[in-house]
Amino acid sequence: MYQYTEFDRAFVQARAAQYRDQLTRNLAGTLGDDEFRPLRLQNGWYIQRYAPMLRVAVPYGELNSAQLRVLATIARDYDAPSPELLAQAQATQDKIGHIAAPKLTTHYAHFTTRQNVQFNWIPLEKSADVMELLASVNLHGIQTSGNCIRNITSDERAGIAVDEDVDPRPYAEVLRQWSTLHPEFAYLPRKFKIAITGAVEDRAAIAWHDIGLRVLRNDQGEVGFQVFVGGGMGRTPVIGTEIRAFLPWDQIINYLEAVVRVYNGWGRRDNIYKARIKILVKAEGQRYFDEVEAEYQRILANGAHHTIPQAELERVSACFVAPVLTQCSASDAEARIARILRAAAEDDVEFGRWIERNVAAHKNPDMRAVTLSFKRLGQAPGDATADQLKLAADLADKYSAGEVRVTHDQNLLLPWVGCDQLPELWREARKAGFARPNIHLLSDMIACPGGDYCALANARSLPIAAAITARYQDLDELFDLGEIDLHISGCINSCGHHHSGHIGILGVDKDGQEWYQVTLGGSDGSTLSGAAKAGKVVGPSFAADEVVDVIEAVLEVYKDQRTAGETFTDALQRVGFDAFKNAAHAARHATARATA
Repeated sequence: MYQYTEFDRAFVQARAAQYRDQLTRNLAGTLGDDEFRPLRLQNGWYIQRYAPMLRVAVPYGELNSAQLRVLATIARDYDAPSPELLAQAQATQDKIGHIAAPKLTTHYAHFTTRQNVQFNWIPLEKSADVMELLASVNLHGIQTSGNCIRNITSDERAGIAVDEDVDPRPYAEVLRQWSTLHPEFAYLPRKFKIAITGAVEDRAAIAWHDIGLRVLRNDQGEVGFQVFVGGGMGRTPVIGTEIRAFLPWDQIINYLEAVVRVYNGWGRRDNIYKARIKILVKAEGQRYFDEVEAEYQRILANGAHHTIPQAELERVSACFVAPVLTQCSASDAEARIARILRAAAEDDVEFGRWIERNVAAHKNPDMRAVTLSFKRLGQAPGDATADQLKLAADLADKYSAGEVRVTHDQNLLLPWVGCDQLPELWREARKAGFARPNIHLLSDMIACPGGDYCALANARSLPIAAAITARYQDLDELFDLGEIDLHISGCINSCGHHHSGHIGILGVDKDGQEWYQVTLGGSDGSTLSGAAKAGKVVGPSFAADEVVDVIEAVLEVYKDQRTAGETFTDALQRVGFDAFKNAAHAARHATARATA
């Protein structure tokens, strides 16, 4: 993973010291709240429903074990409100229909869909202490909020994926350094998100971002970028448009400066809901693309451009230090793995399921990438306790050269596991509660914190996630259903990426009550579900009591209508949307009769 230089470390520590000064002046009353607000936001500090929320950046998802342990320390020692505040907050929780509100949890970290880590209960007066603790291990919250270029995300298997053409991480790091505290782009019309991948399988959902990048090689073997612009979720879900099929790699900063500069000049600032670049691209179309090209040519012509020298790319690439690993031939690895699997299958039949769902191939045939599942009954998707973070750090040290990756699906991935270590890792991960073999199955759902914590949410997402998780605990049933992406958002801001779920659930406000809109057929752009697209709404919204029955009815249609080996998304496309829609509304009426 990327090794920080002395400059990097000094930069992060200076930012933490600067924030302490700002906080001290704010608490003393010499820096007003209005002046302090943009300063704390660009360091990742929000004020949420009950308490401040901190968002920590994890560039392209990489963490080392020391960083995990510091996150565990923050969860244990700082993510705790006063007993009075917690009691007051808990008293506001009530049922959604017949679904009990979950107990508000403290001493947790939360993994997000954009490879960040969030904390929900840190008192603001302790926030500078936390920033200095983060800086001690090269972590920070810089530009995790505000109308700026946010944390750049990537494929969690970057650098190790067998379907990868070019490792995107050095390019992501170059872009991170370019975009951090960029003076021209500090106050854009709206927040701005970039995702990058170098693989065939899109595990970074690049088409759903303001800028999506795929680094690849052309027929001549030259490295360059396929560039998408104008993707996004929210009130108006839009798939990014390809603006360049192949841009030489050394021109990426120049070209992105043109893309963002035109947006900065043309984007709307009079309406927060129409300020994202997706609205500009949709409204202006070719006129916007032409202006980007013209601005790019002006950048090149004025001589003060940022064409990336080969030496700079090599310098950054050298900071990604891979662990010293054993390498063997693919045929030898396959034979050895076969022996391992046969022996381990005799130990526990569930091991085979874990290999199938949680273990992925690796560029090094003697290695595997292993996903630790943080989706379990009684715990919100993406949440991790202080003890769980420490256990994950211990597993990383023992089995993965001290490295983990935060995944788009709110889990952790161990990228450097030796094949002969798989049985032992499985036993330890199972003991820690991380080995549930449900990756990409229905219970491996994505969910935002929703109305239990977020001041922007219209409805709570976590009780719905808990109810669905409780209903679908049987592994035989989950394996029979196959890969199904279920995504839940508590409001139209779409932090749970409901638009891209094979099944999406969106919390909505209906006359002051919490209701839920269901969508079907969305995709994040993965091979399984085809090109990125937004799901289609299943008619009017449903009451909370009805949601689990609606999901079950939709899945029953799939089970009844599917052909051998047919996935949920393929069956939906072949059978037709109306059959699933009719079943969903029939389930609503049945639930209403049963509760009348």
